[in-house]
Formats: sequence, C-alpha cells, structure tokens
Amino acid sequence: MTQSIVVQVGQCGNQIGCRFWDLALREHAAVNKHGTYDESLSSFFRNVDDRYEDADIPLEQGRGKIKSLKARAVLVDMEEGVVSEMMKGPLREVFDFKQLLTDVSGAGNNWAVGHKMYGSQYREQLSDIIRRAAEFCDCLQCFFILHSMGGGTGSGVGTFILNLLEDEYPDVYRFVTAVYPSIDDDVITSPYNSVLAMRELTEKADCVLPIENQALVGLVNKINQALPPTKTGKRMYTSVGGDVKRGSAISAAEGGVVGQANEKPFDTMNNIVANLLLNMTSSARFEGSLNVDLNEITMNLVPFPRLHYLVSSQSPLFTLSDVNLPPRRLDQMFSDAFSRDYQLLRTDPKHSLYLACALMVRGNVEVSDVRRNIERLKPSLKFIHWNTEGWKTGMCSVAPVGQSHSLLTLANNTCIHNNFTELKDRFVKLYKRKAHVHHYTTVDGMEMSDFSESLESINSIIQEYSDLEKQMNNPPPPEPRLQVLT
Repeated sequence: MTQSIVVQVGQCGNQIGCRFWDLALREHAAVNKHGTYDESLSSFFRNVDDRYEDADIPLEQGRGKIKSLKARAVLVDMEEGVVSEMMKGPLREVFDFKQLLTDVSGAGNNWAVGHKMYGSQYREQLSDIIRRAAEFCDCLQCFFILHSMGGGTGSGVGTFILNLLEDEYPDVYRFVTAVYPSIDDDVITSPYNSVLAMRELTEKADCVLPIENQALVGLVNKINQALPPTKTGKRMYTSVGGDVKRGSAISAAEGGVVGQANEKPFDTMNNIVANLLLNMTSSARFEGSLNVDLNEITMNLVPFPRLHYLVSSQSPLFTLSDVNLPPRRLDQMFSDAFSRDYQLLRTDPKHSLYLACALMVRGNVEVSDVRRNIERLKPSLKFIHWNTEGWKTGMCSVAPVGQSHSLLTLANNTCIHNNFTELKDRFVKLYKRKAHVHHYTTVDGMEMSDFSESLESINSIIQEYSDLEKQMNNPPPPEPRLQVLT
C-alpha cells in the first residue's frame, strides 16, 4: 500500500486541509467498524504509540490495534492564526506538532515575500519537517499541496515548497490543488501573485487542479437552494425531482469531528474542495472493481508535460431521500457532471476539445452503467483526433458518507485557456502601469524579469491549449497510406 502526504500552505490551504481530515476520518469510521489500523487507513494516517515518544507502529505490527492516529500532513503558514486554531480545535490530536511551521507577520499578500524571503529563510526547516513526514512512509507515492493563488503565503511559500519537493523527491508525484481568486477579489495584487505562482506550477508540478472561488460560491448557492428548510430559515427551492436527504450535501459536515455547530464562513466552500480530494484518492484508500492509482491520472490525462491543468466537476451535490436509484437518476448524475453548473471552474468543457477525461465513480454503480453513459455522452463531447477513446474509469465500492453514489470527472480540456486569458488580462492591466511593482522588487532576490518571464509562461500555456483547440473543427488530414510495390 502506498502513502501520500498532504502539505497545507497558508490560510486557504490549511482550512481546506482541516475539512479534508475531518471528512476523511468520517469516511474511514463508516467503513472501519472495528477500529482497526489497516492498509486503507495507512494511506493517509500513521499509527502512533504515544507511550514511546511518538513512535510510529509499522503496519504489519500495528494491524488490528489503533493507538493514536496521526495525519500524514505538513502544516505551513506565515500567519499563525489558522494553524493555532486547528491545534486547539477538535482535530488537534490528529496533527503532529512537529510537522508544522508558522510565523507571525504574514507575507502581506506578496508572492515575493513568501517565495523569496520566507522560502529562503525557512528552507532548512521546511526540508526537515517534510523529511520527517516522508520517513514515516513505507512507500511514498504522492505529495498533495493545498494553497491559494491570490495571497502571499499560499502562492509564494506554496510554490517554494513545490520546488523543494522536485529537488529532494524527484520521483514522488506532485499534485497541486490551487484556489484561484475571483475577479472582484479584494486583494489588488492577486493577479501578480497568481501569474507568478503559475510559472512554478507549470514547470514543477505533475498535475494541477485549478479551482475558482467564484465557481465554489455558485455551487454553494446551488446546494443551499435545494436543502430542506431549517428551524430558523425559509425553504428555498430548486427543481431536483425529490426531497433532499438531510446531511447529504457535499458542503455539509453533519456528524463530523468538527460538526456544523463550529462551521466557519468558508467551510461550505472548503468542504467541496475536500470532497474533490477524497473522491480522487478513494481508489487509493478503499477497494473497488476498477481501481485508479494516482500515477494513472497523470499517465492517462497528461499527454504533454506542461499541459497538466485538469478541469474538475462533482455530482451529485446532494442525495435525494428516495433510497432507490433508478437508471434515469444515475444518468442524470453523469449529465450533471458534464454541465458547466457543476464545474469547479467557471468554464464549459463541452464546447471545447477534450484531450482526455477520467470518471471516478463511487458507490453502488455498475460497470454497465458507466459504459452506457459514456456511449450516451460521446456524441456531444469532442475529443482530439489522436485520442478519441481517451476515457479513464475508476470505480470504488465505498460511497461518500451520506451519499449512495458519486461521480468526479477530471478533464484535460482546451477550454481552460479562457480562464488563463482572463487572469493574464488582469495581470497586464496592472503591469502595464507598473502598479505596486515596487512592493515586489524591494524584496531580496526578486527581479523585474520574474514578472516578464511569468507573463511569457502563462502566454505559452494559453497558446499551446489554443493551438490544440483549433484542431476541433480543422483536424489534420490523415497520413497517406503506403503502397506496397510488388
């Protein structure tokens, strides 16, 4: 069994991480009725005997008895508030205080401060705490880096850690979940931070899952409109074809370790991202008829090394109280997953070109159901001519808590160049006036060339995806067939 380490950076990364660990514990508790330490748990948790100064118990020795579970997590923030709160909260026993690093002053929403200043200052400490987490793994397969793009710590320190991982663990996959700022983001320098960070993601990551705040807000609103009324609120309706089962929304934390009573304003959005990670790693944690290893995601969905940005969507957003699952409702789950209303980016892959697509299915779904829906959807989806059968399917028998089934789609699609173009335009709007640039160039190690090279990097990604999209309506002619002379 392989293990993965989650590296949480900045306020956003740590808040998502907190939701991830809470929901992961719920999932494992729902399946692991006897409370035994097994291979499933070992993928993201280690078993610790506190009597011997945090001694790790190997799986073969610890199987059958849980002493104390510790998350395979590294917590980093240059503003200690969020991490301190987590270490005092309900999940405090899950985190290892030796695998966290905080400062007090913050990065001031400045990529250069996070990457150039704090990165250099804390390089050895970061290397040590990551090495400590890695030494507790028998077979380390992947690092998951969680951070935002618009602030200073997430974008700056997050991408510094990405570089560190490439240097010190070149054979371990690097998956990045990056939350992009909204157009009306209140951090005026967020376009600078995002574009500067994107150059690092393009060059150093194996796979990036970009998520937009605006898309998350839309999903939360969609869920809230469908949920049943509360004692204090009025019912808000949407036509979902039935009553919504309480506690089944993927934005809810009902019954979790943290629980709804302690929910923070962004927890509903963070839960959606946490569910993305849970669904993507379900095959690594539970049994299924078609398991998809994390290395298969990059192998099947990333045809060109730099074009590793995946568009994600999740369905259903909630479960109806009717426990029966008629085929039409199952088919609707697949249709929804390919609708722009369920994307974690404000984009529409259906009208662009697919390079590849993965379907990660969980719960009581048959292979025949998946095949039927692929055949049903294929005519409306355009795949690039050299990968017309570019589908990867994973099936995990364990459904998310509170739901009977779920579907996560991960698509490498040319539509993403529109999102990057929008971000680039916001960057250029500031940069052509050199607005706020002096806040960056006064940081040791930061040069004006960092701006120009980052702009060139995002332009090249936009161009590469755009060039591929042109093949949607104008595929190259088939290669001439050789004639055999006799």
